[in-house]
Amino acid sequence: MDDATHGPLAGFTVGVTAARRADELIALLRRRGAAVIHAPALRIVPLADDGELMAATKELVDNPPDAVVATTAIGFRGWIEAADGWGIGEQLLERLRTTELLARGPKVKGAVRAAGLVEAWSPQSESLAEVLDRLLAGGVAGRRIALQLHGEPLPGFVEALRDGGAEVVPVPVYRWMPPEDLAPLDRLLDAIAVGAVDAVSFTSAPAAASLLSRAAERGLREAVLEALRGTRRGRRCVGPVTALPLQAEGGGNRPSRSGFGSGPLVQVLCRELPGRARVLPVAGHRLEIRGHAVLVDDGLRPVPPAGMALLAALARRPGWVVSRAELLRALPGAGTDEHAVETAMARLRAALGAPRLIQTVVKRGYRLSLDAGEGEGWNAAAGVR
Repeated sequence: MDDATHGPLAGFTVGVTAARRADELIALLRRRGAAVIHAPALRIVPLADDGELMAATKELVDNPPDAVVATTAIGFRGWIEAADGWGIGEQLLERLRTTELLARGPKVKGAVRAAGLVEAWSPQSESLAEVLDRLLAGGVAGRRIALQLHGEPLPGFVEALRDGGAEVVPVPVYRWMPPEDLAPLDRLLDAIAVGAVDAVSFTSAPAAASLLSRAAERGLREAVLEALRGTRRGRRCVGPVTALPLQAEGGGNRPSRSGFGSGPLVQVLCRELPGRARVLPVAGHRLEIRGHAVLVDDGLRPVPPAGMALLAALARRPGWVVSRAELLRALPGAGTDEHAVETAMARLRAALGAPRLIQTVVKRGYRLSLDAGEGEGWNAAAGVR
């Protein structure tokens, strides 16, 4: 395989569910050869229009908390800018100056100081667990603690504070809601359900939850979960929080995770998707079966869905004869006419560009022409033409 020519993701289809900064991820995937289905699973509520955030901010100005936890730099900056737009920016800053302000990590600390504030404490890591330990160690009973959210659920964090006796005030910066146009998400769900997607990327936990919610509304939940559980089909998440909805709902294999950011996510896909491709020595050629294409030696050959269904059925038992009836069952929506197998097989051979890769076994079916000695059940005298 020549990845320098085709790209490590050539022949694979990746679903992208990100709404924010999706262009960067899509460009990286396409640069490496992937076909991309972009379907934002969420939309961000504009801060200026977010009545829930405004109400929470005014409530904190009128009734100051004992402590404020800033969880993300972009979220904290957006909160201050939104308050300025509503004419209560100075009042909010004044409240934050007189309360215990905890910043989750160096990036958030930078946003806090850029606003003219000074944090009471910040961990060197970006671990919310350290922030929680700090709060609980100092005692939270009877304290009122404001928690700046950024669209991500914080499992266990709020519950631990409340169990310790604190009153927790969520500040929902950048709330996410279902997309206004559901058509792209529905197209992605249809593709996942029929196995036409090799990986689905999630860069936020709400995106994963939203996709599963829409799948349930359309009666596709089990089919989508089954596809996401599959060992051949992959799914990538950024960070442990992102993976939680899939772990909770999906069962089976746990969702894979990469480091934070689009770059590490794409690197993991470039390593693992080609590693899952089926490679077979057939009729003197090297066949690498990918999602919607096949590498025949170093040549990338796109194959239509019906052809890929037949090839997958043949590749499950390379060198063995697969009957027309069995191949017909593998064809989506083919009905009962075995001529559909012959038509799809002719198109598959044409797509592969090497007709001798697949042999017709008279009155029995078809098989991959596995090189001699490479598989059990191969019989050169089995009536092959």
